[in-house]
Amino acid sequence: MFKKTLQVELENTLQDTPLVLNPVSSVLNKEETPSVQDKVLACNTPEVDLLQHHTGDQNSRVSDNVYVLNIREGPLMPTNCRKARLLLKRGRAVVVKRFPFTIKLLYTTGENRQKVTCGIDSGYSNIGFSCISNKEELIRGKTELDNFTSKRLTEKRMYRRNRRNRLRYREPRFMNRRRKEGWVPPSTERRYNSHINLVNQLKQILLIDKIVVEVGNFDIQKINNPDIKSKDYQQGNLYQYSNMRSYILAREKGKCQLCNKEYSKTDKWNLHHIVTRPEGGTDKQDNISLLHNSCHDRLHKNNLSSKLKKNKQYKESTFMNIIKNRFKKDLNCSLVFGYETFNKRTKLELEKSHSNDAFVIAGGSTQNRSSEYLIKQKRRNNRSLQLNRKGFKPSIRRKRYKLQPHDLVRVDNKICQVVGTHCLGKRVMIKNKENKKVSIPVKKVNWSFNSKSLIWKRELIN
Repeated sequence: MFKKTLQVELENTLQDTPLVLNPVSSVLNKEETPSVQDKVLACNTPEVDLLQHHTGDQNSRVSDNVYVLNIREGPLMPTNCRKARLLLKRGRAVVVKRFPFTIKLLYTTGENRQKVTCGIDSGYSNIGFSCISNKEELIRGKTELDNFTSKRLTEKRMYRRNRRNRLRYREPRFMNRRRKEGWVPPSTERRYNSHINLVNQLKQILLIDKIVVEVGNFDIQKINNPDIKSKDYQQGNLYQYSNMRSYILAREKGKCQLCNKEYSKTDKWNLHHIVTRPEGGTDKQDNISLLHNSCHDRLHKNNLSSKLKKNKQYKESTFMNIIKNRFKKDLNCSLVFGYETFNKRTKLELEKSHSNDAFVIAGGSTQNRSSEYLIKQKRRNNRSLQLNRKGFKPSIRRKRYKLQPHDLVRVDNKICQVVGTHCLGKRVMIKNKENKKVSIPVKKVNWSFNSKSLIWKRELIN
């Protein structure tokens, strides 16, 4: 019954119910445009794509909550769908957010509350989150982070260099910049900020008293070499080698990795990236193989990359080592480690998942579980590339039509997602339940919900 009620919640919402923007979030209050004029975002803050998906055990009791704000926009304890529907019908509440469904009360209430603990399963590609009270789990889910930040930063650097080189003379500036204390690479900073932004979004709809974050501490050199000693930490793989080529030649014992034949003095050879740069490969010696010229050409023509031995990369471990000490300062939270989560999850006989890990991290045990949210990051395409006459960087994309990508519309009593607008705004491209693109006239759109920073696609849910 709860699941069925949740699926029709959006359809049963009154059409004349007023929508109110939540002033707690500055992102939701700004005008919905592809870019912010005359402003360059440092990390190209992405939009977020939210899907709701129930993955719990069929025999377990699952609760679906409606989140409540008081008249001063402060969060209260969640309520059920029936009570929220009655408040909307009687005009005692208005809809603030449709996803996650949040209402704002129009009358003063008491401040009775329960203690809420938030558990965060931090990670490089996925973040698990769960907020629990003493009786039930209020919200849980998983965030899938975007993995193309590094590629976009490389593209941004290319555009900047081309732009600066167009000037006939520019004063040379290099090796005269000082990095601030605590500086980390922009791609790493953006992944870390995604964790912080997720917690801030949860605080907008729930009164969180305590935050617990799972971190990890990895000794990458000891993982590669269990017998490493004190002085060996300062002597890397290239120690006593003139360059990387001589090291790889000694490592492969003078043989080609593809044909396994020795090199002669007359042979020409190539250094090949086992995992290419677009796929996330690096220039480290572990990702470089030594090949004959003919073998290198044959590998690319016949797609023989699978025959080369791929070494494990430690991007996730490096990321966790960088951010582990920043959570306590920025979130004022408690820290736990992975082995503690594993032991508790095993005792509770829960499946391995990011949301279940977050539930255990928050201290969950016998609480009633809630539906799971899946959050996906999407870029906003609002990066400014060119300068105008006054030296500012205006947006190269303008808001031209009311309907924008990822907006939700009602067509023939069905909720669909907007892909884009064409024919000078007279037609709109939407996705139906079969995830197929269909072009319809704008006149057939009866209702629309602006996506803002939270984009839900219920039609993709089975």
